Amino acid sequence: MEIKAVRGVKDILPGEVEKWQFVERIAREVFERYSYAEIKVPIFEPTHLFSRSIGETTDIVEKEMYSFEDQGGEKLTLRPEATAGICRAYVEHKMHQQPGFVKFYCIGPMFRYERPQAGRFRQFYQIDVEAIGDASPVVDAEVLTMLMTFLRRLGLPEFSLHLNSLGDAACRPRYREELKRYIRRHLDQLCGECQNRFERNPLRVLDCKKEGCRAVMHDAPQTMAFLCDPCRQHFETMVDLLAGVGITYVLDPKLVRGLDYYTRTTFEVIAEGLGAQNSVTGGGRYDGLIEEIGGPPTPGIGFAIGFERLVTVLEHHGLTVPEPRPQVFVAPLGVAALRAAFVLVEQLREAGFHAEMGYDEKSLRSQLRRANKLGAAFTVMLGERELAAGKVALKAMQGGEQEEVSLDEIVMLLQRRVQLA
Repeated sequence: MEIKAVRGVKDILPGEVEKWQFVERIAREVFERYSYAEIKVPIFEPTHLFSRSIGETTDIVEKEMYSFEDQGGEKLTLRPEATAGICRAYVEHKMHQQPGFVKFYCIGPMFRYERPQAGRFRQFYQIDVEAIGDASPVVDAEVLTMLMTFLRRLGLPEFSLHLNSLGDAACRPRYREELKRYIRRHLDQLCGECQNRFERNPLRVLDCKKEGCRAVMHDAPQTMAFLCDPCRQHFETMVDLLAGVGITYVLDPKLVRGLDYYTRTTFEVIAEGLGAQNSVTGGGRYDGLIEEIGGPPTPGIGFAIGFERLVTVLEHHGLTVPEPRPQVFVAPLGVAALRAAFVLVEQLREAGFHAEMGYDEKSLRSQLRRANKLGAAFTVMLGERELAAGKVALKAMQGGEQEEVSLDEIVMLLQRRVQLA
């Protein structure tokens, strides 16, 4: 019986993986320019880390986590997102005792039990960025500037930054109560999920994607109208800094994100032309999260980008990444030449060439066909006659010109030819 991949996961095959590598390379270049360091955290964590940090009433915790008990009876969960694990590492390794604040990025797989659909998978990959330890609006502005720089470097032409402020512990309770009063008046018009969750987490009703709930919440109170002076000043300073570097934004009063740990700044980047699934990335400030998982009061801000969604957006806008092609193909003719060809191809690789060789020493025609298919610029042919004379035959695959070259000099000659090309 043929064994296939589990429903909701996919293989990233050659031809597509080059696009992922391109995204990852640009991410590393941009983030490290802003002094972010890579961190790798475990793929599974204690289940209560996510229930405490993400929130008991979120869809992730209620429906989507892959949780299990190990043989010792410990409850573990495959990470549904990276922020909680990074914050756990921050607390566990006492990074708050270091001077200044820390900047991290993390790249890897996440896991959520979702209904598979376009752009959504049960194992998916994210780029995650976190700046932990500074509450300044300057940090918010820098994070957003870095994010927009990254998207521009990828070549994404049409996207918009959506911003909102959720307030903090000083002003959000008043907004929360006003929102509950509004929802209570329209409760019978909401879906069952929103009716069940509105008492515990009314902001999640704003995040509902069902059309009926969205229509009801269109006239709901807006967070910006309830901000205290410090939160308002934080937001105004941030957007003024963004304006200074030419970044525009859309004020989105319904933008609350799906996780409980956000405070003050929250944001999404929306790409044009993708229909309903048009959010490329999102994130925000989470000044209470570190304390929630047992650390000292510590501010933080971050965002996550889904690889699958981002690559889809880039493909929609015509992204092409050249597939790697060997510069030189080495074709041995006969058993005696096989060893010499093997040594030569390794010398070429050591010299920095992308080199390939033929494994069928009997047929020159089939090896030349393979060299053509791979897109090699040159083919080096050597058989018993060439070996006896200390020579090889060098063929330029584009023009077809062929010449004899000393075996001892072929690597240096190809270095000059490739540099000239």
